[in-house]
Amino acid sequence: MHAFQDPTSRAYARVTGALYLVIAVAGGFAILYVPGLLNVPGDPAATFANIAERRGLFHAGLVGDVVMMTAEVMVSAMLFFMFRTVNPTLSLAAAFARMMMVAVMAAMLFFHAASLALADGTVPLDSFSMAQRVELAGLMRHVHDAGVWIWQVFFWLHLWLLGTLVMRSGLYPRLLGLGLIVGGTGYLVDSVQMFALPEAGWLAAVKVALLLVVTVSELGFALLLLLRGPRPSRTGAVAA
Repeated sequence: MHAFQDPTSRAYARVTGALYLVIAVAGGFAILYVPGLLNVPGDPAATFANIAERRGLFHAGLVGDVVMMTAEVMVSAMLFFMFRTVNPTLSLAAAFARMMMVAVMAAMLFFHAASLALADGTVPLDSFSMAQRVELAGLMRHVHDAGVWIWQVFFWLHLWLLGTLVMRSGLYPRLLGLGLIVGGTGYLVDSVQMFALPEAGWLAAVKVALLLVVTVSELGFALLLLLRGPRPSRTGAVAA
């Protein structure tokens, strides 16, 4: 556990970077890949038929969610200690914002489980027809998906604070911090568009551009943590 003892060391940065990549892989699998194969937009019955046929893939997506959220908790704590000396208030606020995101993600899984139980008959609702059960299950999935709009607001706040800390620290390239701040706005834009302005095509284009910037910035930050670590501080060399 030596790597967790010194937040200024390269070993600490490497563990943080590795966990960041775990989040990227597990999150990409659970949030993008699995739903892309199972979900049929506007057709809950077809969606649940796909889940019934590929239940193993559905459960693998849930495992991916849990792995991602576990890594998120660790990264939240490690980033707090890494940037605490830059500004303790902003560093704590960034950690809280990221943990709020994880809490919303965890709550979303309840609606995921409820929708599946309704659709496959696990919950005894004899007064409901199968069509009604599927419609209610579809509503549960909609509530689950709406949770994305909520956690993205907290993640935008986290990225804004983290980017500010990166820029002020002098330990990492300021351009990465700027990318986190500017690109992270894409999460906020996505939530606003999906909730209030779903027909605004121009907003969708802005969102995609910003999310591309933040994706490159986050991956760059993760790789920098993993491969190089922080720059030596003015007071001395960085510990290995």
